[in-house]
Amino acid sequence: MRVGRLFLQLTLFYAVVTGLVFALTALVPGFRAFLPIGGAEGLLAGSSEDPFETIAIGATKVGNLGESILWLFTAVMGSLLTIMPATWTYMACRDQENYDQSLVETMIVLPILVTSIVILVHNSLALAFSLAGIVGAVRFRNSLKSSGDALFVLLAIGIGLSSGVGALEVALVMSVIFNYVFLALWALDYGWMEGARRYLRDRHSPKQPPVPEKPEPAPSAASAKPRRSRAKAPG
Repeated sequence: MRVGRLFLQLTLFYAVVTGLVFALTALVPGFRAFLPIGGAEGLLAGSSEDPFETIAIGATKVGNLGESILWLFTAVMGSLLTIMPATWTYMACRDQENYDQSLVETMIVLPILVTSIVILVHNSLALAFSLAGIVGAVRFRNSLKSSGDALFVLLAIGIGLSSGVGALEVALVMSVIFNYVFLALWALDYGWMEGARRYLRDRHSPKQPPVPEKPEPAPSAASAKPRRSRAKAPG
């Protein structure tokens, strides 16, 4: 069953990744300093009235180029790992008639780009305005087939933003809740009505067996016999 297989795949992935992170944190004492986590506390407890105040990303123990690259690599890989389950959910439950492979590829690449961009502009208002001007000049446009596809794009952007500001725990919570809610909607077929336009795969209509092709009738003896052409008499 597709629903049970996807549930098992998501659960095993989250359990294995979480276990590996805890194991690395316990075995390598300094590894905790290079994890982009802990930013949610500053976001929730922020009480500043200045809207232009910069957000601390929590990389306080990064002191040289090698440590900076390690922190950036961890943030980008964290965003990639948290968006991967969403691509499995999309590929498993999306209606095959309107399935869009480019959206899957966009979901994988978009958090990497957003994470890198947020790290660049989070501490500089001038860079943020420069980025807005560049995006406006490029005029990137992408037409989505459904509003449901936009939810996956928003998830990818949210994961990239969370990783970029050092709040990967927010990205993980978003990814877990998003995927399991979509899985529940697909399993329950919530909101289904006969004849309505579907976003998820149809789980009501039974699978019809393929219709066997009829063999072509064998040619009869009369039609198979070649016709002799009559020779015309000389005039």
